[in-house]
Amino acid sequence: MQTLPAIATPTAPAFLARTARYGWMAVLALCVAGAAAMVGCTGLPKDVERPVSAALPSPSGTALGQLVAARRQADGGKHPSGFFLLSGPQDAYSSRLALVDAAEKTLDLQYYAIHADASTERLLRSVVAAAKRGVRVRVLLDDFHSTGRDAQVMRLAFVPNIEMRMFNPLTGARGSPIGRIFSALGDFSRVQQRMHNKLFIADNAMGVTGGRNLGDAYFGTADAGNFVDLDVLAAGPVVLELSRSFDSYWNNERAYPVQSLITREELLAMRESLRAADAAQRERVDGDAHLPAPDGTQPTSQGHSANEAKRARIWDYQPMDLAQARFSWAPAAVLVDKPAKIPADSTATGALPEQPPAKATPLAITSQGAGTAAKSTRPAPGTRPDALQVATPVDSLDATTARSPLSAEVQAAQTDTVVDGLLQLMGQARRDLLIISPYFVPGPDMKKAFADARARGVRVRVLTNSLASNDAPIAHAGYARHRPDLLAMGVELYEMRSELTGVLRGSLGSTGSSGNASTHGSATGSSGGSLGSSRAMLHSKLLILDGRLLVVGSMNLDMRSQLQNTEIALLIRSTELSRRATAQIEDALREAAWHVQLQPQGSLLWRAPQGSGLQDARSEPDASAPLRLMLKLLGPLAPDHLL
Repeated sequence: MQTLPAIATPTAPAFLARTARYGWMAVLALCVAGAAAMVGCTGLPKDVERPVSAALPSPSGTALGQLVAARRQADGGKHPSGFFLLSGPQDAYSSRLALVDAAEKTLDLQYYAIHADASTERLLRSVVAAAKRGVRVRVLLDDFHSTGRDAQVMRLAFVPNIEMRMFNPLTGARGSPIGRIFSALGDFSRVQQRMHNKLFIADNAMGVTGGRNLGDAYFGTADAGNFVDLDVLAAGPVVLELSRSFDSYWNNERAYPVQSLITREELLAMRESLRAADAAQRERVDGDAHLPAPDGTQPTSQGHSANEAKRARIWDYQPMDLAQARFSWAPAAVLVDKPAKIPADSTATGALPEQPPAKATPLAITSQGAGTAAKSTRPAPGTRPDALQVATPVDSLDATTARSPLSAEVQAAQTDTVVDGLLQLMGQARRDLLIISPYFVPGPDMKKAFADARARGVRVRVLTNSLASNDAPIAHAGYARHRPDLLAMGVELYEMRSELTGVLRGSLGSTGSSGNASTHGSATGSSGGSLGSSRAMLHSKLLILDGRLLVVGSMNLDMRSQLQNTEIALLIRSTELSRRATAQIEDALREAAWHVQLQPQGSLLWRAPQGSGLQDARSEPDASAPLRLMLKLLGPLAPDHLL
């Protein structure tokens, strides 16, 4: 049996290569600097074998499935599906640990990014342990980040009982992000289209979805900066629908087994090169106390010891006690883009031409009486995986389901993409829209939805990143150019501070790696974790409609999510959850965000957060002069749909 050795702390500078939003900038720069040397790409492998598999048909015979049934009965839940908001990094991490430890039959992981760092090492070692005890593991990963150190995550594919596939893979060397991007210049359009979905499912009984990828910065343990993010732990029949979505991507022709893209020997050779580079860097650190540390901080000669201490702290974290999680039982629907949103490389794969992408429709509604009516996703003999019916149209649901409390919302959400569905849902708002979108680049459809809502008298509030807190500052250029129009129509704009304050400890999720985090998994709704001095970056994706409908997912309100990336969203009809989330977010708007206002003369004013002791600002607050200059110079060159 194989195990994954320790993964060293990343040596790349923080965040530059960690978001596809930099992809077009990198490609543009390389086109200018190296167009003359560009060579053709080798193409993707042909005639790839993709054994079809499906989620566990029923979780009733597993411990997790029995726990869900017992919890619902004890809580007197009127609806079969339960939900628990994971607002803090400690809950987010401990819940995943608990799902891995509790899994008896299957684990399905689908992510846009899995970074090779300390928190992921602990989590993936637990996944390997689950595979050793007989759990079938499937890992589906978008291929954008699988270069350099992060490529080592692909070694999971060579562990017995673990299958791993890369979605929409890119050609070329994996030694560094720059080399990968250079080799993909000839396929720029496909490089920009990514699988952004995020799922973590155990035994088809419980699962986590939301905004988080896997890595230190998503679990509050990075030193240079951490994301403020939000997930939801789902239980019951709605998880069957999440699994149906996973199966549709897993069995799709765009998903390539790792073994068809790279060999174990190549990955091991890359690992040895990384180890040699790490050893050389440590030697330089010993001789130069001013050399930046691998994680981007300014270390001393004890930098390596600090990294080991962080790893030890992460290993002290305990799994969440799932039996104590306070679930809210509510009707829900899953809204998901079909894999066909990303064109297939049919020439390379030898696949048949695809039909036009179907509309993104809710997979199902799970409400009182709906039970587990989801159909099996196992394809009929002789059919292609692409022939699977991913979404169940509303007009084909049975009468009991069609009368559910979410019927109107589901009808409205039947549109081309997840984002389009959310825009249609906004059309049902009568009082209030509260939106969190870290990358907020509204296209014409979004601006019209906001204008129509305001015309109906709906209050619209949006929390997004400030220039200083945005890990992709070029994306801020797209938002900034629309800011005056949004304010003029009456949209209330808030921009999160880059210095996280204590108010977010119990709201959007605390971050920071300094201090002492609890070593026991919380299941009571507290955020856990500790607040350090590291940079905070908003990454939560959330919408609350009229205090009754809560939407948590992977999508941003931008043209990239609308037109290019595939996304997934969970719609929960719960006044309780909506009210709780609204109260916490409103605290954050008052005390942790700049309130942007349009002045009579047309200039902008940033009102300082209450109690912060800061002065109001008349230019991008907390941002350095070079960053503001970059925004002015590069902003006009950045097309909205590529941000």
